[in-house]
Amino acid sequence: MNSAIGSSDALKDVKYEIRGQLAHRAIELEKRGYEIISLNIGNPGLYGFRTPETMRLAMIENLSLAEPYSHQKGIFPAREAVVMQQQNRGISGISAEEVFIGNGVSELIDLTLRALLNRGDEVLVPSPDYPLWSAAVTLNGGTPRYYDCLPENEFMPDPEAIEALVGPKTRAIVIINPNNPTGAVYPREVLEAIVAVAERHGLLVMADEIYDQMVYDDAAFVPLATLVNDGVCLTYSGLSKVYRACGYRVGWCVFSGDLERARSYVHGMELLAALRLCSNVPGQWAVQTALGGFQSIGELVVAGGRLHQQRQVIIDRVEQSPYLHLVAPKGAMYAFVRLDKRFEGSLDDRRFALELLETMHVLVAPGSSFNTPYTDHFRITTLPDTETLHTVFDRIDSLLDQHR
Repeated sequence: MNSAIGSSDALKDVKYEIRGQLAHRAIELEKRGYEIISLNIGNPGLYGFRTPETMRLAMIENLSLAEPYSHQKGIFPAREAVVMQQQNRGISGISAEEVFIGNGVSELIDLTLRALLNRGDEVLVPSPDYPLWSAAVTLNGGTPRYYDCLPENEFMPDPEAIEALVGPKTRAIVIINPNNPTGAVYPREVLEAIVAVAERHGLLVMADEIYDQMVYDDAAFVPLATLVNDGVCLTYSGLSKVYRACGYRVGWCVFSGDLERARSYVHGMELLAALRLCSNVPGQWAVQTALGGFQSIGELVVAGGRLHQQRQVIIDRVEQSPYLHLVAPKGAMYAFVRLDKRFEGSLDDRRFALELLETMHVLVAPGSSFNTPYTDHFRITTLPDTETLHTVFDRIDSLLDQHR
């Protein structure tokens, strides 16, 4: 008798519920004819946000050059464009040799952690986090240790609490800024204090900055690499969000700081990059145009811009609801909404998300999917048009009316 073929033990502590059971249930409901409003993923193209035409043309015009493999780190024009962007932000001492192009930031998170970690090593990760970070640490033999970014502190990290978690096996600190899922944008003084912790303990700084130009009102984005002098910083960004080109699968990571300390680590990254040959080549030809051209994201995030307006609708509807609370997002494309305390003990985030899907046909991500110790939040994307968002909150209030 043949035994069942099981999955790897390495997967038992890995979860990515943004595309998990609720998303599978939503697909089942759609197959039965229901129209589902999906707010679980920040996917601009699904909501009418087009990739800038100049980027599309750059890719098309260079298709004949995209048929062979490229260098394992990526094509030179794309890497050089990233260098120029970093230099314009005040980050010096880097060249195209310190830039790796990957199949989105997702692949680069996995590769950089694989090149870094030995079994049992620890990485400090925010809670809430983007769950790929926790999954990639675990899959590469490490252990995520969470530093709290609490809602009562407007989801800001506490540098002293971070330092208290540092142990003999700690290798790196992950900072997601602007933050997914909370929309928090960290002020300079908080980032300086975190960098000081990293430099005191010789830790690698891993700066996930995929939403770097997506900030609202008076929020200011501070590139973390500009603050790292005596340590090593990895900066991650790409075309997916700011440039609305998720399907191109183009991301990059940049090594900066005390690069002599990172020489062996960079060689390890080169080996892993070579083993996968190269990343998607056609999309790389859009990078130079994206970074060097007009930054259309600016029109979307200022007052009157579509992203700003949709964010404001969410802020207003939460404020009007007796059942919901929100720390207004200052960046990114998400809102991390809290259920009122009256539902404590009777309606946690997972039950709420399931009932909302089954009865109101709205798909959201439970807050605990982002590795929180509390179960009273849910994340939605701010990408749908204002009419759709009003419909969503009408349905949410209707469901919560039944539970009050």
